[in-house]
Amino acid sequence: MRTLLTAAALAAALAGPGQGDAPAGEIETAAGPAALERMAEGFRTPWSLDFLPGGGFLVTERAGALWRVAPDGTRTEIGGLPGIAAIGQGGLLDVLVPRDFADRREIVFTYTTEIEGGGTGTAVGAARLPDGAGRLTDLRVLFEMEPGGRTGRHFGSRLVEAPDGTLFFTIGDRGERPSAQDLSMHNGSVLRIARDGSVPEDNPLVGRDDALPEIWSWGHRNPQGLALDPEGRLWLHEHGARGGDEINRVEKGVNYGWPVISYGTHYSGAKIGEGTSKPGMAQPEFYWDPSIAPSGMAIHSGALWPEWRGHIFAGSLKSDFIAHVGGDPLREIARIAGPATGRVRDVTEGPEGALWFISEAEGAIYRMTPAP
Repeated sequence: MRTLLTAAALAAALAGPGQGDAPAGEIETAAGPAALERMAEGFRTPWSLDFLPGGGFLVTERAGALWRVAPDGTRTEIGGLPGIAAIGQGGLLDVLVPRDFADRREIVFTYTTEIEGGGTGTAVGAARLPDGAGRLTDLRVLFEMEPGGRTGRHFGSRLVEAPDGTLFFTIGDRGERPSAQDLSMHNGSVLRIARDGSVPEDNPLVGRDDALPEIWSWGHRNPQGLALDPEGRLWLHEHGARGGDEINRVEKGVNYGWPVISYGTHYSGAKIGEGTSKPGMAQPEFYWDPSIAPSGMAIHSGALWPEWRGHIFAGSLKSDFIAHVGGDPLREIARIAGPATGRVRDVTEGPEGALWFISEAEGAIYRMTPAP
């Protein structure tokens, strides 16, 4: 899960972004009505958000803008970003406020950029956000994928801080399906690096001549949701083609099968690969058919809804709802839908266990809490 705010910060946040004219409303959930508040608006293709200590939050826009929204609702664009290639599905993508932000003032973010040798690809950057400043400083490029790709698709790019302080992030197959099984490429993988950009020695492929050492797992199509559960285990969801959107528990050194196995079909209706299973390739914990085009992923701590501890919430880009998945085995429990859930790009747990989400269709940020 991402950084949670304190009760004092929650009070500040409630007094802030857009609250002077934010509509109060309710939305139905499996636990009954929830209160819904619009916390900020006016964004163009917002992609991700994360929370700052003491109140306020950061929002990325895919075209290449980073915004800080203060507790009083003041919105400031932050300069000093690296060169961003806003092409197709790429641009400025995920943003992470690490646990040590109060001490280091450093944020981490993913973006697409021109890759040396040609093409574009996913990169990870870090920079300091000085208190009250409108510009990043001490910019560092922690990672750039190799090789670059020629398409504008499937950049993945979700980012999570692990309990040990290392960084997990995703890269899709870039629309080049066989590359997700090629360990000499970063395509179609979950990757893990240290905060200084180095490769941890316990990564599963370290020391192999035929593999890139940042790779943690592979055989993914386009993972646009990544989160830790309350026990610290890593999960993702990824886009299938026509059907076969998956939720996977991410294990070290595991092949998740794309494009050899899938529960979907090609958009033409043709069969994908060899079927739905093959020895040595992991099965999903859950899949959607038909596809919902999932984006953003929160696994609830149970702070505000104890019965939801460990439950997964994923936005739908295709069908305008938030999917609520839980149980053992996993099943879709409910679809949280209303006027605010248009093309949900990101879902995350925020202050005191509230669920926050981005409506890309409205260019707005919403906060959901149990109804009083």
